[in-house]
Amino acid sequence: MSIPTDVASLQIMAHVYKRKSAQSTFEKTVESLVSSVPYIDWVGIYLYEKLNHKLVAASCFEDDLQWTCNGELKFPITDSSEQEIGIMIVRSKQSIAFDVTDVSTLKTIASAIGQETLVN
Repeated sequence: MSIPTDVASLQIMAHVYKRKSAQSTFEKTVESLVSSVPYIDWVGIYLYEKLNHKLVAASCFEDDLQWTCNGELKFPITDSSEQEIGIMIVRSKQSIAFDVTDVSTLKTIASAIGQETLVN
C-alpha cells in the first residue's frame, strides 16, 4: 500500500525544495496525494488563525468526506521552531487503507510543508 504514497511524497518534496510559494506547495500536496494514491479520497490542509482553523488547500472544497470516510489520519504541521501551526487531514472511504509506512511518509510530508515552506 505504501508505494503510491512514496511516489506522491517524491513529487511533493521536489516541489517543497524548489522553494515554491506556500499556497502552491499546499495545492501540490493535496493534488499529488489524491491523484497518486488510490485509497486516499480527500486531503485538507488547515492553518491555525488565532482560535480558528482555516482550510487553505483541499482536494475538494465542497465535500470533505467527513461523514462518509472510514479512515482518517491527522498530522500536525509545525514550523521550524516546532510550534504547531496547522494540520493535514487525510481521509479514505476504505476502512483499512493505511499502513505504518503511509503514516511515517505522511508525517514527513506534513513536517516538510511546515518547516521548509513557511518562512518563520
